Amino acid sequence: MHQTSPQRQILNTHSYNYLLFLPKSYEAQFRLPMILFLHGAGERGSNLEDLKRIGVSKIVEEQPDFPFIVVSPQCPPGERWSVNLLSALLDDVIAQYHVDPDRVYLTGLSMGGYGTWHLAAAQPDRFAAIAPICGGGKPEEAYRLKNLPVWAFHGARDRIVPLRESEKMVQALKKCGVNNLKFTVYPEADHDSWTQTYNNPMLYDWFLQHQRSIAT
Repeated sequence: MHQTSPQRQILNTHSYNYLLFLPKSYEAQFRLPMILFLHGAGERGSNLEDLKRIGVSKIVEEQPDFPFIVVSPQCPPGERWSVNLLSALLDDVIAQYHVDPDRVYLTGLSMGGYGTWHLAAAQPDRFAAIAPICGGGKPEEAYRLKNLPVWAFHGARDRIVPLRESEKMVQALKKCGVNNLKFTVYPEADHDSWTQTYNNPMLYDWFLQHQRSIAT
């Protein structure tokens, strides 16, 4: 099932190229939870190997028994995450692999944090829970996330994406009456608030507490 690397490189003609991780427990008769991971601006390009140095796509290189299918698309140079292309990618992956559609989770960092907020607001019914890291969204769209569990993360000393970007979204969600909301601010962290987030097993335990049928 696996090559030398735990992740396969998948070339996609109508969406994004991506890394695919299938856990050791992957078997045809079982549907597994899936994480869609969106990288930041620094990993844009045409070399999928660049994705293995950061985020969830780095974690699965080190943990072949990671209990999720992980899809890590790569955004082309100079572009931002496209809701339409990500939606097409999700359709393809769910059709081809044994993904549990009620346990699809979305997370991303920096540019991918923005992508997480935007994709979730555009298509909240696709996901069981989201975890945007050092990103931001449109507070006026927060009402669309009313029924979606959210755990946001940010470094208090971030000079690239100010903490205020996450704070605005969290405040907007609170005004919408969102109950399933967590917000972690790392007092000493600058822009890299993702390393300690993705290294924390509590994030993945939290994901698995949620299913789409419960969240919506």
